[in-house]
Amino acid sequence: MFWAKLRLILHRHWVVVAIVVGVIVAILVPVWYMAGMEESVRRYIIGINVASLPWGILQTLVFVGFLYLLQYGGGFAQFKKSKVSASHVSVKFSDVIGLIEAKREAWEMVQLIKDRAALKRVGGKILHGMLMIGPPGCGKTMLAKAIATEAGIPFLSTAGSEFVEIFVGVGAARVRKLFKQARQYARAYGSCIIFIDELEVVGKQRVFMDAFGGSSESNSTLNQLLVEMDGLHDDDAHIVVIGAMNAREEVLDPALLRPGRFDRTIAIGRPNLAERKEIFEYYAKKVRLDPSVDLARMARKAVFKTPAEIENILKEAALIATRERRELISYKDVSGAIERIELGVAHRLNMTPKEKEGTAYHEAGHLLILYLEHPTSDVFKASIIERAGTLGVVHPIPREELYSSDANTLRADIKMFLGGYSAEKLRYGVTTDGVSSDFSQAMKVAHSMVWRFGMGGDGLVGDFTQIPKEELSDSLKEKLNSQTQKLISSCLAEVDATLRAERHILDRFAAELVQRDELDYDEIEKIFLEYGKPPKPLPLPS
Repeated sequence: MFWAKLRLILHRHWVVVAIVVGVIVAILVPVWYMAGMEESVRRYIIGINVASLPWGILQTLVFVGFLYLLQYGGGFAQFKKSKVSASHVSVKFSDVIGLIEAKREAWEMVQLIKDRAALKRVGGKILHGMLMIGPPGCGKTMLAKAIATEAGIPFLSTAGSEFVEIFVGVGAARVRKLFKQARQYARAYGSCIIFIDELEVVGKQRVFMDAFGGSSESNSTLNQLLVEMDGLHDDDAHIVVIGAMNAREEVLDPALLRPGRFDRTIAIGRPNLAERKEIFEYYAKKVRLDPSVDLARMARKAVFKTPAEIENILKEAALIATRERRELISYKDVSGAIERIELGVAHRLNMTPKEKEGTAYHEAGHLLILYLEHPTSDVFKASIIERAGTLGVVHPIPREELYSSDANTLRADIKMFLGGYSAEKLRYGVTTDGVSSDFSQAMKVAHSMVWRFGMGGDGLVGDFTQIPKEELSDSLKEKLNSQTQKLISSCLAEVDATLRAERHILDRFAAELVQRDELDYDEIEKIFLEYGKPPKPLPLPS
């Protein structure tokens, strides 16, 4: 172990050692040699050498530079990756919130790294490659650091984009250097982890029929990665390669996924309701949060949010509190942070009273249908302040994690989109061009229900978008389009009936929006309770 560490130090700092030795030899030997010469001869030799020194240095630098550029890619192939000690990473499994299944599989890797002898006794081999796939910000890098920390081994982190260059061979050279360093650390410390983020950049499927030759560099880089992972043997040096990416597994070259390379795939998903509450509690400790803020409630409002997005919400809330000269972050600040991230920055327009009232009725129509008739979503905020080019917005949030939608949910989506149109028509008898985007969304959902999901109701079942357009008969297209229009019309009739029956509530919300510009969920719920319309039961984490 001592000699391995000594060789590692000499390899990492050989330039410094060579310079020191060269300087000593270059100074002491000439001094010793010229000590026996006559004074005049000694001065003549020193003068000639001093005068020719700059030109000699310049010639040497040019020659060595061109030689290095031609043989090794020169500065383009530089790929200096310093070892990160496990103690400096210091991310433990307890710091990784949620990801129960992912942590279980990762812990198995930690145990194998610590006790390779037990696996060898039964004839098994340690996995050399682990692939983490999931949305950005879900904890893939943190989990990889936790593996290194718990195993107590060096950690080399890089990204796929660092291997990409326009010069053929540079990426492959960087791959070789990375694995060479990893082997040195593995021999010195027992094991080493290479973490490659954005693996899809370097590991995407190879292209063999490229007329312009643009894929040569990416192919050679991937080929070198395949060769290096083939060369990982337990008796040589134990290296674990962990790859992470946001894309689907299908984008990777099949050769990367075969046994012996990336043997295991871990899915890193978004946190559930209970995990989101834990994440809010974890990051709330890093800011000054008002104790009255209900983190369980915030977790329900942050459905499908990743840990990185939750951290960003609290950071944005801290900025809002700072701008308003307050030392504690309130619930309103957190709610405003979600709104700013989701909806964009508010811009107050100088609208005429009639246009402002028309916008208020439009958004109030969306609000009523969403609150009263949607089975899976709630109202987060209603506003008539311009954001991202829209005069107003009703922001829905899912009530819980749902990964599929039934016909009732999709019909409710259509009705929610049509609520603004129906409210305008009910109040004024005419509508504005502001319904265009709502119609676009409603038609998109209705079209999918009829053409793709078999929810048209007239017996036509199947995904008709898979049939080439030229093979679809005009009569079949007409039937499908007729079902789509019938679906839209039936949803609109239900929306009209609801708004007419609740006209007094519609007028109330329109008046409130005109007066206050925005309504949060608490304010919306309070008004509905005045009319005997309680909210649906809310799922809360235990």
